[in-house]
Amino acid sequence: FVPGRSRFGFLGLLRSVLLFILALDFIYGDVNYSIVEEHKPGFVIGNIGKDLGLDVKRLSSRKARIDSEGNRKRYCDINSNGDLIVAERMDREELCGDKTQCIVRFELVLEGPLEMHHVSLEIQDINDNAPKFSKELVKLEIRESAVKGARFPIIAANDADIKENGVQGYTLQRNNHFDLKISTNQDVGKYGELILYRELDREEQQEMTFELTALDGGSPQRSGSIAIHVTVLDANDNAPLFSQAVYRVSLPENSALDTVLAEVIASDADEGLNGEVSYEFGRISDLAAKLFNLNQKTGLITVKGSIDFEEETTYEMRIEAKDGYGLTSNAKVIIDIIDVNDNAPLIYLKSLTNPVPENVSPGTEVGIINVQDRDSAINRQVQCSIQQNVPFKLIPSIKNYYTLVTTEPLDRELVSEYNITVHVADEGSPPLSSSKHIHLTVGDVNDNPPVFKEQSYNAYLVEKNTPGHRLCSVAAHDPDWRQNGTVVYSLIAGQVNGSPVSSYLSINGDTGDIHTLRLFDYEQFRSFEFKVMARDNGSPPLSSNVTVSVFITDVNDNTPQILYPVIDGNSFMTELIPRSAQGGSLVSKVIAVDGDSGQNAWLSYQIIKSTDPGLFQIDLHSGEIRTQRDISETDNMNMKQSLVVAVRDNGNPVLSATCIMILLVSDNLADVPELKDQLFDDNNSKLTTYLIVALVSISTFFLTFIIVLLGIRFCRRRKPRMLFDGAVAIPSAYLPPNYADVDGNGTLRSTYNYDAYLTTGSRTSDFKFATSYNDNTLLADQTMLKRPSDFDDAFGDAEGNPEVGLGPMNMLILNDIFKYFIHFLCDGGGAAAGGRCSKMSSGMQGPKPETATNMPAPDRTGDGRANSVCHFSARIGYLTEIISQGRYLPWKICRYALLI
Repeated sequence: FVPGRSRFGFLGLLRSVLLFILALDFIYGDVNYSIVEEHKPGFVIGNIGKDLGLDVKRLSSRKARIDSEGNRKRYCDINSNGDLIVAERMDREELCGDKTQCIVRFELVLEGPLEMHHVSLEIQDINDNAPKFSKELVKLEIRESAVKGARFPIIAANDADIKENGVQGYTLQRNNHFDLKISTNQDVGKYGELILYRELDREEQQEMTFELTALDGGSPQRSGSIAIHVTVLDANDNAPLFSQAVYRVSLPENSALDTVLAEVIASDADEGLNGEVSYEFGRISDLAAKLFNLNQKTGLITVKGSIDFEEETTYEMRIEAKDGYGLTSNAKVIIDIIDVNDNAPLIYLKSLTNPVPENVSPGTEVGIINVQDRDSAINRQVQCSIQQNVPFKLIPSIKNYYTLVTTEPLDRELVSEYNITVHVADEGSPPLSSSKHIHLTVGDVNDNPPVFKEQSYNAYLVEKNTPGHRLCSVAAHDPDWRQNGTVVYSLIAGQVNGSPVSSYLSINGDTGDIHTLRLFDYEQFRSFEFKVMARDNGSPPLSSNVTVSVFITDVNDNTPQILYPVIDGNSFMTELIPRSAQGGSLVSKVIAVDGDSGQNAWLSYQIIKSTDPGLFQIDLHSGEIRTQRDISETDNMNMKQSLVVAVRDNGNPVLSATCIMILLVSDNLADVPELKDQLFDDNNSKLTTYLIVALVSISTFFLTFIIVLLGIRFCRRRKPRMLFDGAVAIPSAYLPPNYADVDGNGTLRSTYNYDAYLTTGSRTSDFKFATSYNDNTLLADQTMLKRPSDFDDAFGDAEGNPEVGLGPMNMLILNDIFKYFIHFLCDGGGAAAGGRCSKMSSGMQGPKPETATNMPAPDRTGDGRANSVCHFSARIGYLTEIISQGRYLPWKICRYALLI
């Protein structure tokens, strides 16, 4: 062995026979070291990680440690670098006594997976102990008759060190009678004998004292001394003799005190005092001296201490018999200790993963258990098991090691901890057993998402709520632990009425309380949904969602809205009642709506004021206004009846609206001049302003256009007229597009679409306006090609003919423009003014008489202002027709324009 270095054989062969070596308990293990004793703690013995071929970087993660058997001190340890270091001072004499080879065995244990290596450490001796005699003084009584050369054995010195550090020699102090001879005995080793080289003379010297010194071979050399006192006596011929040279006895451990284990017997042939024999220990270890007692007179060896097989299995000692005058002899006593099953097996928890993550798979190693029994043979054979029904079991591993593994999946939410009882029993007689309780907790893993207490939540909110109002609260539970079970709430992005849900609501992330951020109006939307997410703080986080439905409840915050009669500023709706109306006749109906719902929208109608309270009544629920009696002559006198109608809802508080309705008792609107007073103020009506501006603009344009046309006609030189032989069709290129429209989808209505024909042989090129056709189609068989020789000028020469027209094409386009304008006023502007122009415009069909009295008469069935507009437009259209026919002289045209 070399101190501080490991000793390897062939690794491959060593691995293959490892179990066999362990079974034989060979003195060497997987790795062997040798150091001298008495090293200080921290001394590096060697790098065991490298010597065993282990990954040094993983030693810490694999929980590498040194394990000793039983409750022996742990003399070695391993550091993070893989070095095997001294943990406790080692004394070879304390560990191994007088054994020539001192081997300390321990194990290197690693986890993940479980791995164990046997380590043998040889402790080398140093000279740290001096030789020591069992007595300080040796008394010898020698007869003066002793002859030269007589030998007198001296007790040997004891040195706890071994080999060269043990006793190597003796020296005797110079004297006149004795010399020293060193002898060697297999049992005792080197001892000294006094040799008488000069005869004794009692009369010359009765007593003498000199010193014997024992020397070891260590460096530095140590020594021990004993004083020898010699008394010269008369003759004593025989020394005591033992019955046997070696006494070997067996003693069960734990024997009771004063138990006799052996009796040594020595006899002396002399008589009297010379034949009396006494016994004493010659050479005995300190431990044996504490355990055994020797009767000096009888030679009985008895027990005086606790005998433990586990501390020492064999004791050796020398017994010395001495007669009355100092002659001695020696015998050897060997005591073998018999093991009894007096040690219960002990359970050592070498490693434990606590807490155990709940997501470990079955078969995962969670702990390592070592069972040790200090007894021997069958008494140390053990059986280890788990008593409870738990998801764990013990698997035998290396030597007396057991691995604690899981047998099924764990769930902390079901069982959060386990109390495991490990029971072990040996096979001795009677068997001894012991138990150990192991408390295992299951570590939480974020394997459960938060679960809401409800599958969905419904919340009810009264409209017009104040911002910050608590709408509802959601709650989710996460069975996981600590941060894995901490739930945080948030709103999932979404839309409510076209806006982000976060603009309407907020949620407390810790409590789940949902608050409103703004007012809600039942009339805008009555319900909506949004989603709330509950997320834990695990890694990775888990979450779940829940839908919250919010229903907005109505409050009476909307007054009834009256749709009919229409209320616009200071105007009032006027209804005409025939004079012949009988009692119960439906006169009119008030129509109202309420933006609220339920009973808040139940409307009731009531006449709160009327000109004649007994003439009309209104239905409470439908709003129908009926006569209560027949119209009388008195009612005819008072033609105008005014009603004030109140509409109330059924809410709390009650909201209401009122309207005024004018009822006229008459068969003809012309008989009611009072309607003049009901006109709106023109300065306050946007529609009136619009109509006035439009009519002034069109009239100005029209008059300017007429004057320009007349000027052109009278100032232009007259040219020869075109002669038309037969019917000549107007080329389609000169017509507006919808005059050639086949399917009748033109821009003008069918009422204002006309078929145009040229008269044959006419020198005035007049147009003839016939009855309109719904299909607005020009007859195809009347179409002819135009020849350049047929006419010189499309408009002709108006000079010299006072009744000549403006030309067919221009008049046709002009007539179409004004008719389209009339339609715009009647269908567009006229509709805004009451839509009263249809009858007037329909009277424009065909040629009219030359008198102004045949112009369309005013229609006074509706609003006078709208009628005036329509009549004005109709007269303009009629004037256009007159001009287009060319049958009126210019002075007549001007006269009619002035009438307009």
